Amino acid sequence: MSRERWMAGLFALGSLCFVVGPFPGYAQLVGAQADAITFFVGSIFFTGGGALQSGIAFATRRGSHTGRAAWRAAAVQSAGTVFFNVTTYLALHTSLSNADYDRVVWRPDAFGSICFLVSGLIAYRASARHGWRPAHGSPGWWEPAVNLLGCVLFGVAAVAGYVVPASGSPLDLAAANVNTALGAACFLTCAVATLRTGRTLKSPRLRRLRALRHLRGARVARDGG
Repeated sequence: MSRERWMAGLFALGSLCFVVGPFPGYAQLVGAQADAITFFVGSIFFTGGGALQSGIAFATRRGSHTGRAAWRAAAVQSAGTVFFNVTTYLALHTSLSNADYDRVVWRPDAFGSICFLVSGLIAYRASARHGWRPAHGSPGWWEPAVNLLGCVLFGVAAVAGYVVPASGSPLDLAAANVNTALGAACFLTCAVATLRTGRTLKSPRLRRLRALRHLRGARVARDGG
């Protein structure tokens, strides 16, 4: 299996944990401690996927503009996953010491969310666009936009989490939980697409291969004509 598919698999598992974890029904079913473990395990998968993504992009950090952008986006996102490791661990520790900790087990923290948002913006800016709209046509053209949407939703969840008091209203709690789940669903969508096709715009190596194939095809068509 290619490194891209391993990366996608780790991101898919991590995203799935963050999709399931915020649902109140899940927390009520398994309890606050198991819910906190779900978030923590998901953050570890995220970190593994981010580390592999950084490794794939490392060789291109001094190459083309696209390669440099891929490296910066991967490095910043990896830093964000480490912040999530810390906050999910703290949430797990709190749930183990406080039996009443069952309102919002975890929500994206500020530093991790900022890293994700910056990473998503770098990747989207480097992608093919018509103005601010993504350019259709190439495989995975929609991935940077969906990934950026997920980053924005994690940021909204972080803001909602900071304004939710310990006795927050159900509407406040829903804002933190729903946006966390929706953001993770965006990441899951991108990861599943990469698992299915083995291609992703996160990999500069695959971008170069596609560009070479396109150039070769254009030359063959020209010479044949």
